[in-house]
This record gives sequence, structure tokens and C-alpha cells, in this order.
Amino acid sequence: MISYRQALRLDLTPLAEIRLAFSGAGGKTTALFRLARELPAPVLVTTTTHLGGWQLSLADVHLEAVSPLDIQKHSGQVRGVTLFTGPPREDHRVTGLEGETLQAVVELADRLGCSLLIEADGSRQLPLKAPAEHEPAIPAWARQVVVTAGLPALGRRLDEKAVHRFQRYAELAGAPVGAGVTPPRIARGLLHPAGGQKGIPPGARRLALLSQAVGPEAQAVGEQLAEALLTGFDAALVASSGPHAGIEAAFEPVGGVILAAGGARRFGGAKFLLAWRGQPLLRHAVAAALNGGLAEVVVVTGAYAEPARQALAGLPVRVVHNPDWEAGQSTSVKAGLSALSGRVGAALFLLADQPFVTSDLVRALRLAHAHSLAAVIAPRVGEQRTNPVLFDRSVFPDLLQIHGQAGGRILFDRYPPQELPWEDERLLLDVDTPEDYKTLLGFQ
Repeated sequence: MISYRQALRLDLTPLAEIRLAFSGAGGKTTALFRLARELPAPVLVTTTTHLGGWQLSLADVHLEAVSPLDIQKHSGQVRGVTLFTGPPREDHRVTGLEGETLQAVVELADRLGCSLLIEADGSRQLPLKAPAEHEPAIPAWARQVVVTAGLPALGRRLDEKAVHRFQRYAELAGAPVGAGVTPPRIARGLLHPAGGQKGIPPGARRLALLSQAVGPEAQAVGEQLAEALLTGFDAALVASSGPHAGIEAAFEPVGGVILAAGGARRFGGAKFLLAWRGQPLLRHAVAAALNGGLAEVVVVTGAYAEPARQALAGLPVRVVHNPDWEAGQSTSVKAGLSALSGRVGAALFLLADQPFVTSDLVRALRLAHAHSLAAVIAPRVGEQRTNPVLFDRSVFPDLLQIHGQAGGRILFDRYPPQELPWEDERLLLDVDTPEDYKTLLGFQ
């Protein structure tokens, strides 16, 4: 189980920079307060919409405000999870804050150097919703936005019993009213500019939260849906429900770095150009990376830069030349890592001379990372740990500090790898010598 704080990457964020808004439907308020309980106190919580009276008890302190002066007056009462709202309504709900009063809460959070969480729309406690014209009311200062959707909607119909503003949602999802709720229709609603993407401030980190996954089947469907959402979100999370609920999986784009810079002195030539099953070994490595679902792939070249570039013709990869390749593997690790975009949540380092790295293995490593967000993950065959190795983004600063001949393995003492059992012993075959190549040819 992964904490909300880790899954949202807030464990790497200074508290004064946590300015997070929740929108959507399906357990939004519950998720907000679960996160608030995981953050160091004090945590300020507020809303731009209405909250039910029962939700007020989720906070340690509830304070009402109708003006900035009320915020100042109550500032000394802040402790634990403190909720600021407007006054109550006749329907047993409380109003949200806006304008200068809302800004006063932001300024209080800035003075205290603490986190600020805000609920930005309502959903009538249904698992799905389409936003109204005035929704969601996400402030421009929000740096992270979590858009929620409840998985219990799956299998139900696009009607008033499952979807708030069901007619509008049907339009966004491209489905007739009354049609079944399917994963693609949830995805289209969340990815639509007038749906889940609406109102998110430019530059804010976008996160999808698929909540209330009850049982293995719902979790599996949620994970497939989460991966599809990475086209429009920086991360997609699957959360279970119940008293011990938490994040079951946190999917982020994973980048691949294929190291093909060495001089291959033991072999006596550019071994990654060796033909196997009709293609150079380098193309096999790239195919495994791309077919395994890596969001972006960087190939680091060195001694044989031009032949490598020619071998990669037509493939959707970025080729980065490392002019310092003779200074050791660390230079290629840093060159490849620096070439990945800032949105990747992990990097998988592959070798160009390890032909039995398959797309299934790449996919398994990605899934293992989504389930744990472990700092380092490596496959194990029998009693032997081997490549490729996945490094979480939290380890990137350490990778950029290694020197000389060292590779990522130098960090294993600091970050003991989570091991992924793998039964194919052929994974241990590296083509380092002509004898290794002869062995490989026996697997044609």
C-alpha cells in the first residue's frame, strides 16, 4: 500500500508549496482528508463549493468565515487539520469561500509555511460527474490538481443514479444517455477539455484518482484505465476503499535509457550491431523498451555513434551522443537521465547487449514500480540479481552525482533494490565476448 502523500509525490515537495485542489466525483472529500492526515500539521483545508454537515467532523477544527477579518481572528485556533468554510445553509450544508476571504486563507498558509488543500466542486456523492459551466472553481494558485472518479460507476448506466449531470457527461464521453459506463467512457470524460481537464491552471501538476476499487477485479480494471489516462495526466492512481483504504497503484510515465556507448574492447567491435533474429541487438533492446510501454526512450551512444544512429533509423527514440564515454559508465548514465523529460516518474536502464530483455519484463518492472514506488527495482533470476534496473525519480539526484566507471549499482547499499523474480535464465546472457555471441546464435 502506498500513502497518498507518496503517491502524489508530496513527500518531495516543501509544505509551503503544497497548494492542492480536488475536483471530480467518487470519494473526493474522503481522499482529501486522508491526505490531510498524512501531512505534517498544521494543514489548512477549505472549499469553494458546498460541504455536507457530516463532512465537518473529518477536521480537527472547523472555523467559519465571511470576511478576511474572520480568518485573522481565527488564526490562533489553527491546529491539526483545520477546515475553513462559510456559514451554514438551511439544507444542513456549509458554503464555500471565495474572493478576498479565500485569499486570506492562502496568506495564512503562507505565513504558517503549511499545506493548503481545497475542494473545488461538488458531485452529490455520485461516482461520476460532468462539471457545470461555473465548475470546477480551482484557484489559479493551485500547484497540484487531483481529479477523482469512482470505479463503482463501472457497469452502471449513464443516468441520474450514477452520474451527476449525466446528460452532459454522455456528451463528453461520446455515448448515448443510458448506455453502460465502461472504462473507455470514464477515460474520455476525464480526458475531455470540458470534463476532467477543465479549469486546471496552466503549469499545475495533473493527477487522476480512480477511487473505491473494491476487490482484485475492480483494481485490475482500474490499473488498465490508469495507464490510459497518462496521455492527459502526470500520474494516475488507483485507490481502494474501506477503513484500511489507500493507494493500491500509482502510475507515472516511465522513461527508458539504453546504454550503447562503450567501446566493447573485450568483444573487439560494436557488439550492439550484431545480427540476431534478423536485426541488430540494439533494435531488439529498443523494441523491448517501446513495446513494454515506456513513455520515452533515450539511446546513449559513444564509441560507435554513427553506426548506432544508422541502426536506429525510423525508430521513435532520442539519440544522445556522450563524448565523454571513455570516462566511464557514469557519464552515459547521467547523459541519458538528463535527456529524459521532467514528467517521468522513473527511469529504466537497459543494456544494448542483453538480448533476452523482453517487453513482458519491461512491463512487469513498470507494474512493480506502480505498486510500490520503490526507489530501485531489479529482476532476480534464481540467486542472481541482473539488469535492467529501474530507478524511481527520488533517486535521480543521486544518479547525477556518480563518477567514473560506476553505474547505478553503486547506490544499492543506500537503496536496497526491490527484487522482481524472473524465471527465464536466458536473461543472464550478456554478449560480452565472441563466445557469448555463439551461445546467443544457438537460440535462433
